[in-house]
Amino acid sequence: MKILVLIEQRDGKIKNSAYEALSLAHKLTGNPSDVAGAVIGSGVNTSELAGWGAESILYAENSSFERYNIGNYSNALEAAIKSFEPDLILAAASPMGKDILPRLAARCDAGIITDVVDINVSGNNTSATKPMYAGKCLAEVHLQGEGLKFVSIRPNVFGSDKPDAGSATVSRIEVPDSTLDMKTTEVRKGTSEKADLTEAVRIVAGGRSVGSADNFKILDECANVMNATVGASRAAVDSGYAPHSMQVGQTGKTVNPNLYLACGISGSIQHMAGMRTSKVIVAINTDPEAPIFSVADYGIVADLFEAVPLLTKKLQSML
Repeated sequence: MKILVLIEQRDGKIKNSAYEALSLAHKLTGNPSDVAGAVIGSGVNTSELAGWGAESILYAENSSFERYNIGNYSNALEAAIKSFEPDLILAAASPMGKDILPRLAARCDAGIITDVVDINVSGNNTSATKPMYAGKCLAEVHLQGEGLKFVSIRPNVFGSDKPDAGSATVSRIEVPDSTLDMKTTEVRKGTSEKADLTEAVRIVAGGRSVGSADNFKILDECANVMNATVGASRAAVDSGYAPHSMQVGQTGKTVNPNLYLACGISGSIQHMAGMRTSKVIVAINTDPEAPIFSVADYGIVADLFEAVPLLTKKLQSML
């Protein structure tokens, strides 16, 4: 089986989820010559991909790729598919992956499985496990027979163990101009240097009980000590305490960190849909009956304004 991996980048920097997808592709094939990466952008240091399991890198470099645009990027990925002729396309289940993969699957008349947490390949058959119904159950989905298949993987699930294989030889590919009357003129983003919530290894999240945007600074202080990213519940976002880019949940971002520290979050179904697959969940809440404790590995019944500063001080002495 030949696998093409969509290498996602931002401002020329390759995202961690791309290395995770490359590592998985190598595990599935065991042969670097059967793995290729598709890089779309401008000024990307593709030499960083050497040793990550891909023999070749198909690079679509153009000034029009500096900002993400579904028309240009889908054309570029389609050109990479035609060049490499893979059996399977792998990408992260990121906002970009969720946008571009279904479009290409429809264009190529191919099957697709999204947001998977496990995958198996046997001959022409591909099976994958994915969370459903807000993470309350796992479904096993099968794509059988010959033909191109698309799979997006949930970040921080498979790990990114560098196989030290594959030279990642770069080849440029030509991409036809998009026929869509749509241009990306501006990208607005925050100034934080922390990892995006979808790729964060540790997350400190606050709910409505935080009380104000200024009070989020105690979460920032705790997050800084353990190099975590700060998130928020929908209630906190709706109250104006945090921007939507920080929202975790069904209408926000789905996260899968090693540690999720929920501070003053009651645990609505919608919120837990976005974080319940976290590897370790720690909840701080004054209500011992709060739903968040039903999914937490560790629970602290306390006022977050007392517990979080104490935790921060303890972490500072340890780290």
